Amino acid sequence: MTTQTLTPSATTGAPASSSARRRPRRRGRSVARHAGLMVFVAFMLYPLVWMVTSAFTPESEILTGPLLPEQFTLENFVNGWNSLTRPFWVFYGNSFVVTISSIVGNLFSCSLTAYALARLTFKARNLYFGIVLVSVMLPMHVLVIPQYIIFSQFDLVNTFVPLVLPKFLATDAFFIFLMVQFIRGIPRELDQAAAIDGAGPFRTFWYVIFPLMRPALVTTTIFTFIWTWNDFFTPLIYLTDQSVFTVPVALSSMVDAESNSGIGMLLAMSVLSLIPIMLFFAFAQKYLIRGITTTGLKG
Repeated sequence: MTTQTLTPSATTGAPASSSARRRPRRRGRSVARHAGLMVFVAFMLYPLVWMVTSAFTPESEILTGPLLPEQFTLENFVNGWNSLTRPFWVFYGNSFVVTISSIVGNLFSCSLTAYALARLTFKARNLYFGIVLVSVMLPMHVLVIPQYIIFSQFDLVNTFVPLVLPKFLATDAFFIFLMVQFIRGIPRELDQAAAIDGAGPFRTFWYVIFPLMRPALVTTTIFTFIWTWNDFFTPLIYLTDQSVFTVPVALSSMVDAESNSGIGMLLAMSVLSLIPIMLFFAFAQKYLIRGITTTGLKG
């Protein structure tokens, strides 16, 4: 009777050689994937880099010079700041007034509407919620003319009211849907406990539901800030006096369409207009991701 002894190399040689052959393939795929992502990032960042460098380039060299100018200048910022009938800080202030008012309006109206649709029982509740969802698919351009006629009849054109008032009337169905999904994930036992203590629907909302809606409220705040600050179409329709221009409308007034003059001022002021967005997004990025995940998974 003979005993055959298996050496470690004989038992593990095949798997070791197989894993050794797979390592170069995985490394090659990883390198190719990262290289593709770097090319994609370069394409995405090139317009931003060009805008920033062109803002410090003399206007005569912006369209003909290299990406990095030979000499940097602040002339575009100085000229752009006072290029219109008002200093550019006026437009900054107008944008902040409209943006902050829109945030307050969305947080107030959308949270109340979402609470009613998610917790209260009344006739045609599902119908109302269906109408809210359908309004998400309705293009805003369909409502422009009727809304303009209404605000014009009340002599509210060329004011901030047409930009802010709809926010207090729960017109942003996207945020209502997010909040409804989040509230549905809150245990109803909390509402029942508040009702036992004598709290009505509004007190239950204010003292129980509203404090627990922080992720959804933060998400609403972030999106409202970005969308309102960058909104160009709506202010362009209702605002005609430079004293009430927001930043996007003021930027469109800097360039002469016939002579293409003012490109340097436009790029310089565009860089300044991006600073609030970048600072706000850098501060609120973690809350944005957390809010989207928590509101999107509820229901």
